[in-house]
Amino acid sequence: MFQTIAAIWAKYGYVYIQGIWGTLYIAAVTVLFGTLLGTLLSFARLSRFRIAQEAIRLYVWVLRGTPALLQIYFFYFFLPKYLPFELSDRTCIVMALVVNASAYVEEVIRAGIQAVDRGQTEAARSLGMTARHTMTRIILPQAIKNILPALGNEFIVMIKEASLASIFVIMEVTTAFKTVQSATFITIPTLMISGMIYLAMTTVLSGGMKLVERRMRRND
Repeated sequence: MFQTIAAIWAKYGYVYIQGIWGTLYIAAVTVLFGTLLGTLLSFARLSRFRIAQEAIRLYVWVLRGTPALLQIYFFYFFLPKYLPFELSDRTCIVMALVVNASAYVEEVIRAGIQAVDRGQTEAARSLGMTARHTMTRIILPQAIKNILPALGNEFIVMIKEASLASIFVIMEVTTAFKTVQSATFITIPTLMISGMIYLAMTTVLSGGMKLVERRMRRND
C-alpha cells in the first residue's frame, strides 16, 4: 500500500500540489471575507435597530438551516444569470462559501461579545467613554479570548468545505484526487493521499490556533 502511495505521489504529486494551492486559496478568501462579513453582521445584530436585527436573524436562520452544497448550487446558477457582468465558476463558489461562513462567524462573534459582563459596558459608559471606544478598548479585547477557539474551529470547517468545489471541477485537493484516480484507476491510495493532505492542513491550523491562545493567556 505504502509503495503504491509513494509511486502515485512521485508521478502525480504535482496534481495534488495544484489542489493544495487551490484549497488554500479558496479557504483563505473564505476565511478573510467570511470573517469580515460575519463581524459586520454581528455588530449590526447587536445594534438597536430592530429591522437590522430581524433581517440578520433571518439571514443566519436560512444559511444555517440549508446545506452548504445547496447554497453553492444557488450561487452557481443564480449569479451568472442575473448579474450584468460575468463571474467565473470559482468566484461564484467562493462567494457562496463566504456567505455561508459569515452566518456561522456572526453567531460566534455575537456570542463572544455577549459573554463579556454587561457591567463593564455600563462602567465604561459611566466614565464618559463613547460606545465605539467601549467596544474597541473594553469589550472586544476580552471577547476575542472567548471567540478565538470557536473561530478556529470554523476556519478548519472552511478548509474542509472547500472540497465542495470539486463538484464543479474547480481545482482543489478533492478534485486532484478525482483527476489522479481517473488517470490511474486506483482509488484507495489516491484517496488516502487526499486524506493525509487535509489532515496535515487542519493539524497545522489547529496547532497555530493553540499557539495563539497560549500567547494570549501569557499576556493576561
